[in-house]
Amino acid sequence: MAKNCPSHQKLPGPSQGFCRTRVGVGWRPAQVPEDPGVPGEGAAGPGSARTPGPAPLKLWAWAAPADPARPSPGQILFCTLNSHKVDMQKLLGGQIGLEDFIFAHVRGETKEVEVTKTEDALGLTITDNGAGYAFIKRIKEGSIINRMETVCVGDSIEAINDHSIVGCRHYEVAKMLRELPKAQPFTLRLVQPKRAFDMIGQRGRSSKCPLESKVSSGRETLRLRAGGAATVEEAPSDFEEEASGKVDDLLESYMGIRDPELASTMVETSKKTASVQEFARCLDSVLGEFAFPDEFVVEVWAAIGEARETCG
Repeated sequence: MAKNCPSHQKLPGPSQGFCRTRVGVGWRPAQVPEDPGVPGEGAAGPGSARTPGPAPLKLWAWAAPADPARPSPGQILFCTLNSHKVDMQKLLGGQIGLEDFIFAHVRGETKEVEVTKTEDALGLTITDNGAGYAFIKRIKEGSIINRMETVCVGDSIEAINDHSIVGCRHYEVAKMLRELPKAQPFTLRLVQPKRAFDMIGQRGRSSKCPLESKVSSGRETLRLRAGGAATVEEAPSDFEEEASGKVDDLLESYMGIRDPELASTMVETSKKTASVQEFARCLDSVLGEFAFPDEFVVEVWAAIGEARETCG
């Protein structure tokens, strides 16, 4: 931890050695030097540190000198907001509030499991951190994987049959798993998040930040974009939240992935189009690498329309 730095303070008790970074102070991502920092904290206990924010892993580039107490980006599997637990409902996405705390979940033990695919689907929902690690977001109850106690939500999939998938996107990993032949055993190499402090309650929110007066309506969030600077803007409308949720559900049922940011991008794209044909063309232009099937695009368009009618 940096010495003689007024923006950091030691935390008492078991977390001695962590550094607390408040909004507007501390490390900042190199890409957005004008934006306020967002507090972060290591979730793995001693040996890690509060991470500099505000950005998902794919946007992180450290502007501060190397600090041995902080986890490097390559060690981080995923981040959660305001919770140190492996809670997939708290995953860091493309938007964070100006008082949110980011908890980094770092690499823990590696394990290998042998699986025999006796059904078409394994029962896994995959997502990724945008920086090369795909991990398990959900395990369907009663599925093949659900019957294997060694496989857990939050585990990162590092290899399939000794073939490394580090660097692959979640939809690529889901496709590989779908295409594995039935009745033939295969091996998954998994990395579980390092676990510590699960018995300790969450700390209270930080004190008011000096920039709070700039947030007028209470619904502003920090929007993080992969291709540009972070901006403070209005939180998603009821329609956008409803539509994004429906699209995310469709992504899971069709592709075995969950990706709120991708769902949000698809909803934003739909606002610029007047027909399903135009929507399909725009998706091909913006998200062509996903190669969405026509029937999926039609269902997404219908789901967005239902959300628009529901929310007026």
